[in-house]
Formats: sequence, structure tokens, C-alpha cells
Amino acid sequence: MKTPRVLHLPKWYPNRFDDQDGDFVGRHVAAIAAHGGVDAAVLFAAVARGPLPTLTEAEEDFSGPVPTLRYYYRAAPTGLGFVDKPLKLLLYFWCLLRGYRRLRRHWGGQRPDVVHVHVLLRTGLFAWALKAVRGIPYIITEHWTLYLPQRSGGITWLRRVLTRAVVRRAAALHTVSGGLRDAMAALGFVNANSVVIANVVDTDLFQPNYQFINPPIHQPTLLHVSAFHNKVKNLSGVLRVVARLRNAWPGLRLRIAGYGPDEQALHDYATSLGVLTDGTVEFLGKLPHEAVAAEMARATALVSFSRAETFGCVLLEARACGCPVVATRTGGVPELFQPENTFGLLVTPDDEAGLEAALTAVLSGSEQFDAARLRADVAARCAPQAVGAAFGAVYRQVLGH
Repeated sequence: MKTPRVLHLPKWYPNRFDDQDGDFVGRHVAAIAAHGGVDAAVLFAAVARGPLPTLTEAEEDFSGPVPTLRYYYRAAPTGLGFVDKPLKLLLYFWCLLRGYRRLRRHWGGQRPDVVHVHVLLRTGLFAWALKAVRGIPYIITEHWTLYLPQRSGGITWLRRVLTRAVVRRAAALHTVSGGLRDAMAALGFVNANSVVIANVVDTDLFQPNYQFINPPIHQPTLLHVSAFHNKVKNLSGVLRVVARLRNAWPGLRLRIAGYGPDEQALHDYATSLGVLTDGTVEFLGKLPHEAVAAEMARATALVSFSRAETFGCVLLEARACGCPVVATRTGGVPELFQPENTFGLLVTPDDEAGLEAALTAVLSGSEQFDAARLRADVAARCAPQAVGAAFGAVYRQVLGH
């Protein structure tokens, strides 16, 4: 039996303007390439977040185990808004068509056996067109918090109609959590062949450092890791709670890793609370994964106060490091924390009193968690071997093997 060719079409993917954008998709692709029993390639197109010398620009890399084609197009091709919006849509699909033809040449004229869409909608429309014209089946992987009740009100009528059609015609729908699958179903985005497969955690990188687990003397340290979209991540709520906790816990530190559009506003807010000047809070900026793993391995707890999460990769990365988590009961998070209070503590979104009580329980030691059990759960659920093999099974089922 020949090795199936899988074409990955991601909406988000690490690129020249942001090497961590969609890195969870990149980990899925790497796990599939290594353990899914397929020949994988990636085709990605996006608006450039910086100047381009030409209207479009290509980065084609065939040197690694996964051929990866990245195409960029100008953010303002003409400078006229009413012209640029439809023009950018055309440029997006033109880049995908150009990349598709390039990959076919790389594959000796052969077509992909399956198209794997990562995050809708334009990606799915291109895959639907390939199915209609060439008969190539496609599957969908969805991560987006857009479909959760907290955000779904912003989905337009046209997007709902198109998403419903694209999802229905897919050979399979994969979501990273049951909560996301159910949220999509409530909106009418239903596929008869649905599967839940976790995100990938690099269990070789994210490991416990037993020097910091229950040491005799250890400064209480909380860690927060996120993209700085405060409306969703609610980091301002974490700052308020920590500002209150520092009175009961002298020496308490909150270390914040991440970046995003609300970064300056959150710096200013932390300054107004006085938690920067006294050293309680430190913004670490954008960190490489190795540095994030080191921070998790020595933190007393990871704290997340999100209003919407489909999975929460950092929650499982911390767990792999033996670090307990205090997070919110939202989206797909609760299913990752069963049995209740085994892998961390969950609170209601926006419940700052509840978050303060949960953090106090972890800091005081009245709630304790077994680091070995935390890590074992992630190894079984999220290791690249397990995730890649699960996707391989989906491909074989779709192809009738």
C-alpha cells in the first residue's frame, strides 16, 4: 500500500513575521509527519505584517521532512480600502493555487490523497473546491475560540452559512476538545464523522525539575503564559488578585510570559496597581519554548483566568512539568481536569474571589498535587506519538484503508 500524501492547509502557522503564530498547528503537523504514516506537506498563505518588495512573495522549503510553502501578500495592495479587501481575498486563493501546483510538481505530478484543513474558513473553502473539482477528500481540525458561546455572537450570517456547508462536506471533523465539538454543533456546524484528539505537548522538552518540587525553602512563584488579548485572557483580573495576595504572601512573585496587542496597556495597568515597582510582577516578554519550560518547572503554580479556551496548551505543558494549574472552567478546559481537583483547581471565569481562594490553597499547601501523576496524564494524552498515530487512524478511515 502506498504512503498517503497529506496536504496541510493551516490558517495559522509559524512564519517570518511571528515564529510562534499557530505553533500548536505546527506541532500537530510534526507529530503527523513522524508518527502518522503519511507523506505530509504544508501550504500556508497570509497577509504580510511588514513591507514586501513585490505584491506577493514565496518561501518554499523542501529541505526538511515536511515540505513547507509559505506565501505572503501585501496588506494594502492599492491603498484603497474598498479595493484592497476583495483583492486580498483573491491574492490569498491565488497563493494557495500557486502552492498547490508547486507541490504537485514536487510529488511528480501526483495529487494529495487528503487535504487537512487547520482552522476555518478560507482554508476550508479552498479544500471544498479541490474536492468538487478533483475529488480529493478533506478533513477539518478546529481550535478556534470563535465558536464558544462567549464569542460566537460575532459570527456573521454569511460565515455561518459557509461554515455549515464546509463542515458538512468534510470527510471528518476533528476538534481539540469535546467542548469545542459541542459548541460547534450548537451552531449547526455538524459532521457525522467527528473525533476529538488532543493538542501536542513536547514531553521531552516539558519535564519536571525535581529540585523545585516541594523544596524546603521556595519563594512562592506564580506563572502566567498567554497571548495578550485581555478581553479573552483576562490578565488584568490576575493582576488584581495578585495585588491583593501579596499582603498575605510577602515575597510572592507573578512572572508573565507572552506578547500581543494589549501588552502596553497591561504594563500600564500593572504599574497603576503598584505591582511592578515593588517587584511582585515581572513581564518576561516573548520567550522561546525552552525558556517557558524552565519557568514552568520552577513555578509553584500556573495561573490562567481565560474567559474562553478550546484546549489550553500551556495548561498541559505545565502539567508535563509537574506544575499544578489554577484555571477557569470554560470551553474544553474542564474535560482536561477530570477527576475534579486531581490535576489542578478550576474556578468560574471572572470570579476573582474564587481565583484568590484557589491560589491561596495551592500556595499554602492545603491543596497538593502529585507531579508524577500530572506528567503521566500528559504523556498518555498529548505525547507526539499518541497524537500522530491517532491522526493516522483518521486518514486511513477516510481513505478506506
